[in-house]
Amino acid sequence: MQIKKHDCSFCHNKLCIHKVPIFSSLEYEDLLKISDLIHHKEYQKGELIFLDGEKVDSIVIMNEGSAKAVKYNVEGKEQILYVFSEGDFFGEQYLLNNQTADYSVEALETVKACTLSRDNFRDLLYTHPDIAIKIIEDLGERMSRLENIVQSMGVRSVDARVSGLLIDFAKKYGSNIEGGTLVQLPLSREGIANYLGIARETVSRKFGQLENDGIIQSMNNKAILILNKNALEEIAKIIE
Repeated sequence: MQIKKHDCSFCHNKLCIHKVPIFSSLEYEDLLKISDLIHHKEYQKGELIFLDGEKVDSIVIMNEGSAKAVKYNVEGKEQILYVFSEGDFFGEQYLLNNQTADYSVEALETVKACTLSRDNFRDLLYTHPDIAIKIIEDLGERMSRLENIVQSMGVRSVDARVSGLLIDFAKKYGSNIEGGTLVQLPLSREGIANYLGIARETVSRKFGQLENDGIIQSMNNKAILILNKNALEEIAKIIE
């Protein structure tokens, strides 16, 4: 793991905190003050950013790359809880309640992160309480997404769960091009299976069905083109 000291020119030009919605209410002068407190870290693919059960001492802001939050059952099977990408942040809840991490975060590709220490983060909340409100809102949305995933495992068909995840990915990782919406998938087929709690072969089969039906087109292992978003949304509504 490479740890970089604060570099003002880096932070002011790329200003990772500009990418984070919780800091959107701050004036530029305040952002510059925060950037002086930021440290930069780089993680390679497969490297752990923090480990389940570990004491977390900073909030992590994703400047570049993507990472997955995971839990492992007693058999060692992976369950993906969240996928973090540019502008996302995590670790804040552990700075507020002094609890240890209840999931691990692993880099899916090279990750460039900005970190803010516990003490600096808490001082920031005291001086800017509106940030605390935004954090509560973000945590609520994160919990809601997790609850939807858990609930969908019991009531939605596998087709609906796969289609629903592709729609979610399209919102966050998609770009409109001629012919449809190009989605850069943050997870492999195996990762998607671990996210949805199904077999990898099932994911591949469902992708194949969607492609045969003219709803999506696989560009490569990391990208798909959604050709018929309306049809995908209709499938996502199907219950078992």
